[in-house]
Amino acid sequence: MARTTNDEVKKIIDTGLTAEEVNPFLNAADILVTDLLSDEGYGSDLLKEIVKWLAAHFVAIRDPRVAKEKFGDADATFQGKTGLGLQHTSYGQQVMILEHHGIFAQVSSAKVSASLKVITP
Repeated sequence: MARTTNDEVKKIIDTGLTAEEVNPFLNAADILVTDLLSDEGYGSDLLKEIVKWLAAHFVAIRDPRVAKEKFGDADATFQGKTGLGLQHTSYGQQVMILEHHGIFAQVSSAKVSASLKVITP
């Protein structure tokens, strides 16, 4: 059972998604928080807040927030840049503040690398 509800997530992020459409983001956030933080000594209230803000972060990635609008000749700039992990949204930044042991900050900043070896006959 999730630590929080879709409606509680929707209270902190303005989205056109229905509560049902928020559910996958909430489930992902809850699973991730459980896996990474369940043995870290956080209280249930703080874990609930972390799940809520992480779910909002995932929603904001799906539906980017407008950072700047212009109406004459319609122009819009959206928040975030790819590759920034939790820094990508203000919701993710809040997760890193709430999760003060730094586990999410480490996961968010982890560099993923791959190599390719070509074998020729």
